[in-house]
Amino acid sequence: MRKRNGFSNLYLILVFAVLYAPIVYLMYYSFNSGGTMHKFEGFTLEYYREVIQDSRLIIIVINTLVIALLSSAIATVIATIGALAIHRVRSRRAKNTLLSLNNVLIVSPDVIIGASFLILFTIVGIKLGFMSVLLSHVAFSIPIAVLMILPHLQEMSPTLTDAARDLGASRRDVLTKVILPIIKPGIFSGFFMALTYSLDDFAVTFFVTGNGYSTLSVEIYSRARQGVSLSINALSTLIFLFTIVLVVGYYFLTTRKNRSAAPVAESVAEAGVPR
Repeated sequence: MRKRNGFSNLYLILVFAVLYAPIVYLMYYSFNSGGTMHKFEGFTLEYYREVIQDSRLIIIVINTLVIALLSSAIATVIATIGALAIHRVRSRRAKNTLLSLNNVLIVSPDVIIGASFLILFTIVGIKLGFMSVLLSHVAFSIPIAVLMILPHLQEMSPTLTDAARDLGASRRDVLTKVILPIIKPGIFSGFFMALTYSLDDFAVTFFVTGNGYSTLSVEIYSRARQGVSLSINALSTLIFLFTIVLVVGYYFLTTRKNRSAAPVAESVAEAGVPR
């Protein structure tokens, strides 16, 4: 058992080293005054100042955040309605068909999806820019959110909705006061997964962006094609650190919430009230 645990720990360390070594390498040379990623000549914050003073880059960051937040919110609302509709389908064959159609955009290559959206927007007459990027991000985020919400609906006991109806609750009350609170974790998970995919997407966005509009992934790719610039390292470092702050903040908020809920549960148990 000790040898097996030691091998597992070594394997885990190697996996994390492979994942994080390139990021550490990128962050290390973002402070290189030599301007290259071959030899560290001295410490400097020049490239971080370039990023902060680049007004065009700041606008692109804002565009990326707006697209990600807006598309994730719209996709989560549509995905919640879609998951409820799929869950209510009684025929197993019809439900499997709907799930298969839902998964098409997830398993399809991003290049094919991006080219398809480009052809569609060209035929329909939608100008490439904010609207085309928003619609495409909403489209590929919906299946992801559905897959996060649907398991919570499947785990929900049907007796809860039946009991609510027997007590005189309307359909709206059953939805807003019974179903939605139960699947709330899945809704939030779907939103954040869609947000992550939207922020990270490059291939689809590359096809549907027009002149004068860009997102962060496309901008980084365009700058990298022009040559090695440590401002890209600085920008990537800032994004990575911002992500770390969000993850750590979410962890502490969750931990604090669980700790505050524990005394309440203990007091209820001591009072002899069923949980």
